[in-house]
Amino acid sequence: MPHSDLTMPAASTSTSTAAAVLTLLSRCRSLAAVKQLHACFLSGSNRPFPYNHFLSKLLSLSSPSSSSSAATANAASDYALLLLSSHPAPTAFSYNVVLRFFASSRPATSLGLFLRMLRAGIRPDAYTFPFLLLAAARSPAPALARSAHALLEKLGLRDHDHTIHSLITMYSYLGEPLAARRVFDGIPHRDVVSWNSMIKAYERAGMVAEVEGMFRSMVAEGVVAPNGVTVAVVLTACRDAGNLVLGRWVEEWVRSAGMEVDSLIGSALVGMYENCGEMAEARRVFDGTRDKDVVAWNAMITGYAQNGMSNEAIALFHSMREVGLRPDKITLVGVLSSCAAVGALELGAELDRYASIRGLYSNVYVGTALVDMYAKCGDLDKAIQVFGNMPCKNEASWNALICGLAFNGRGHDAIHQFELMKNEIGLQPDDITFIGVLSACVHAGLLEYGRRLFNSLTSVFKIIPKIEHYSCMVDLLARSGNLEEAWDFAEKIPSKADAVMLGALLAACRKCKNVEVGERVISKIMELEPSNSWNYVVSSKIYATSDRMDDSARMIGLMRERGISKTPGCSWVEVKGKVLEFYASHEPQHGAEDMYQLMDILVDEMRLEGYVPNLDLV
Repeated sequence: MPHSDLTMPAASTSTSTAAAVLTLLSRCRSLAAVKQLHACFLSGSNRPFPYNHFLSKLLSLSSPSSSSSAATANAASDYALLLLSSHPAPTAFSYNVVLRFFASSRPATSLGLFLRMLRAGIRPDAYTFPFLLLAAARSPAPALARSAHALLEKLGLRDHDHTIHSLITMYSYLGEPLAARRVFDGIPHRDVVSWNSMIKAYERAGMVAEVEGMFRSMVAEGVVAPNGVTVAVVLTACRDAGNLVLGRWVEEWVRSAGMEVDSLIGSALVGMYENCGEMAEARRVFDGTRDKDVVAWNAMITGYAQNGMSNEAIALFHSMREVGLRPDKITLVGVLSSCAAVGALELGAELDRYASIRGLYSNVYVGTALVDMYAKCGDLDKAIQVFGNMPCKNEASWNALICGLAFNGRGHDAIHQFELMKNEIGLQPDDITFIGVLSACVHAGLLEYGRRLFNSLTSVFKIIPKIEHYSCMVDLLARSGNLEEAWDFAEKIPSKADAVMLGALLAACRKCKNVEVGERVISKIMELEPSNSWNYVVSSKIYATSDRMDDSARMIGLMRERGISKTPGCSWVEVKGKVLEFYASHEPQHGAEDMYQLMDILVDEMRLEGYVPNLDLV
């Protein structure tokens, strides 16, 4: 805002002065402009400085909804604190403005401001305590929270609705649902917010039976009708507990009560059905939801992605764009995970460009999803580039890169990243990190490093090994030719060896032509996976390589006798943003004859170059 645009208000009346100040402040679009206006007031006016108006403007520049950068937002909020400190006669309103802003973002700052307020002899009012209680819950500060509760009782402010609701929420955040219930039981006239606060407290504590009891009581009493928030909270509890019976009953009640299934209720129903594995029901609700917003679309897309229905998630994403909705960070994470699952690199790269344009790289979840997508699609250089551009990284970000490098055969690079991660302050490798690093040892053939790493899991990193870690060690031992040791290791695992672990050991027995260990593995793996065709085929190959043709034929006969068909090979190809699946078959699929012609040409060229396929591995 140019200096020439700053005209100090005339001193006719306080009302006109306040209006003029608000007009000038509304024209300030940056912290620099606010500072400039502040300087003009200090140097060119004898009027009282409008502290409260400036505080409100500064905090609006600091809010998450503003377009300010993180650095500017922090600077504006710090400037607001300095301005409050310089106020010669702050009021409860002055403190309330700042307390409200910092209660969620910087709760410790809010608590400190409240103590300063008390020391200055300023009496808190009914608007002070909701912000204070929220800050005490977020900090968390149980002792101060109870002191605040006692103080509001002493000041006679307990009967204000906002204060009561904040008390229930505070005890909920502190993990004290019984204390929250005592507050609820003491409310003489409960409204829907009171009920919702208490139901939410039970939901946050995972007390599903109490959530159901409260909802049924609310419906039975009939004094206060549940609203959309009530229903959404109950359905969230059903989702988390996998309580499909209660979830269906809630949907039936919603329809019998004549409530519209809007985006709020629809999203909650979709999430509940998805978590219970009822994807067809989730889609039914989604299709019937009126005025779907981005939250509803995200719920369905994320559900498809998390339930392994990647193609459906991608198709729904295209439909979302067709109706004109703008994807947000939640959308991107869901779609990118689906792109990673089916190798849709073209779409993933498009979403990468969108994230860059929309400034979503700063979101750690979007950045991590991009790293994971590029790594799983085989573009490791791009995965490394995205990872390097991320301003903030967490354990999941490092895990995505380490596991991506490991699973793509770049074991030494994965281990190098692991060593860098260990030096990062505030980060601690977790169980997923070690799955990636141990897999890297498998691909790089680093037996001794893998041994040391596995032995350090509990003693150094305080991680109890899981079946996946044991599987990596068995695979590492087997691939290095130590089949007897690998078998002994699998036998001594606290939890029984699973089919994945035994499958890796069986493949190693085939490669090393070790029938003795192979027979032991065959016996166990047939008990665990009697319908997996791969087990029969590999077992037959193991016998065949040792000239035990009768046993080889017996495995194939046993497979046919049990009605087990060989699972056809499958691959994915992305064409113009759509992912097509191709199965091993004599019949053309997707009507793409030109693809098959091109594939025949490539096969012929490979033969001309002298490539001979190793049919022993088929």
